[in-house]
Amino acid sequence: MTKLQTYPWDASDHLETQEDIIAYLQAALEEDDPSLVTAALGDIARSKGMTQLAQATGLGRESLYKALSREGNPEFATVLKVLRALGLRLQVVAVAVQEG
Repeated sequence: MTKLQTYPWDASDHLETQEDIIAYLQAALEEDDPSLVTAALGDIARSKGMTQLAQATGLGRESLYKALSREGNPEFATVLKVLRALGLRLQVVAVAVQEG
């Protein structure tokens, strides 16, 4: 029997277009898990180049890696700077609220 060879999967390798990025971030937001959203932002940032993103945001590369990890807890201002540098913005839409 041949041994199955596996490789680590990295989402950042597959985020090639703006549409890919938007769909990926939207899916993370729909999970309603802040750590998943920051990790998704980190994947997106790595796909675009963390050094370039650090320059565009005026933030340190290492601090971006840390803030945009699954364990990270970035300030809201950092999230907004990253989104702006990626050519994205937040948009508010109404959703049904469950009472009770």
